[in-house]
Amino acid sequence: MTNALVSEIIGAVKTRIWFGAILLGVAVGVAGATEKVLHEKRSAMGTVVVTENEEGLRTLRFEKGGARQSVVKVGDPDHIELPYARVAMVGLAFCEKPQRVLVVGLGGGTIPGFVHKHYPDTVMDVVDIDPEVVQVAKRFFGFREDATMRAHVADGRKFIEECQQPYDIIMLDAFGTDNVPYRLATVEFLRAVRRALTPSGLVVGNIWCRYANPLYDAMVRTYQEAFDELYLFDVRGAGNRILVGLPRAERLGREELARRAKRISKEKQFRFDLGELVAYGYQRVTEKDPKARVLLDKDEPNRN
Repeated sequence: MTNALVSEIIGAVKTRIWFGAILLGVAVGVAGATEKVLHEKRSAMGTVVVTENEEGLRTLRFEKGGARQSVVKVGDPDHIELPYARVAMVGLAFCEKPQRVLVVGLGGGTIPGFVHKHYPDTVMDVVDIDPEVVQVAKRFFGFREDATMRAHVADGRKFIEECQQPYDIIMLDAFGTDNVPYRLATVEFLRAVRRALTPSGLVVGNIWCRYANPLYDAMVRTYQEAFDELYLFDVRGAGNRILVGLPRAERLGREELARRAKRISKEKQFRFDLGELVAYGYQRVTEKDPKARVLLDKDEPNRN
């Protein structure tokens, strides 16, 4: 058994412990408030659960008591409850006038709904592999397709590999019950993402932090292998990290990027200061961890 494999096994155990603590916190929080179940149904990807609390916030989970995948205030696309989704908007500071955007992982539609509200003329494709998630997003979370926003029930990786018209921003927000699917984290996949970007485009990735994710260092290293520039943004008070990969050399300092982000959030009248979030979490990743491996398709667990 290799040292790397041992480390990943230990990391996986730590992840389960970390998630147990998080879920305990969720249970304690729910005990102090009333949450009713609106929908619960088995799908090919797990159990899709929709709940609503006394404040009218609806939550999507992929298992009973599981991590919150989306929290939506129906009819109010400007409301972003989960901190990581606010930080994920940093992509707009790298590409201020996107013409085409792809979101992989619909969830309750928080990110697509917010971007569509503020960039209504931007063509947006949203891909989710689970048809039940798409139906639930429309039925319980207010997600609506129109002339510029379309939902696709498809394998996100295959959708990107077959892309014919490139995107300015690709947002990767596809999660299973406890992590990003391995096949959406490999260098082969990320290179396909790169090919699906315009020369001035970028990818925004949402991953769990090191303490919750045994593959964290490998995921960061793999992004570095696929893209010329990599920026990382911490999310205050959450276990997420937001990665921004560029298919070109473009050095943007903290102050410049925060200035852009602040101006955008003011012009678009966001309810949060994107510049403050950028300034807090900014890190330009230049060094490559020699101990971190690059994730490859051939090493996928349980691969036939």
